[in-house]
Amino acid sequence: MAKTEKRQTATGVRKRATSAKEKWTGEVGKAVRAALDKKASEVVILDLRNTPAFTDFFVLCSGQSTRQVKAIADGVEETLRATKIRPAHVEGYDRAEWILMDYFTFIVHVFTPQTRAFYSLERLWGDAKRIEVGDDQ
Repeated sequence: MAKTEKRQTATGVRKRATSAKEKWTGEVGKAVRAALDKKASEVVILDLRNTPAFTDFFVLCSGQSTRQVKAIADGVEETLRATKIRPAHVEGYDRAEWILMDYFTFIVHVFTPQTRAFYSLERLWGDAKRIEVGDDQ
């Protein structure tokens, strides 16, 4: 049986000592839950802290249409704005095939499935730790 010992880190990640499963809290966790609330699919977090990246985390998710991509981005922004957190920069909202929301320590990427497959950020950042996110987040 796995130990349930937990610890809180500065980034809001709670890790189980003997399990690979992580429960996300803090700003990244709020962004993930907001995306899931808008029915985002294929939600993945890339932990870039041990890479030469310009941010700590990528939150990647997909919407099935440009309308849903906008709804997911709006949901993330509204949820974080309610806690006084605003993106430093947003790109791609007008076309809504790939919306990038830069929150400095993490970046939220919302894609259509075709655009996500074309740019393949998971492959590009293949040395980053990949965390699959389930609906229980």
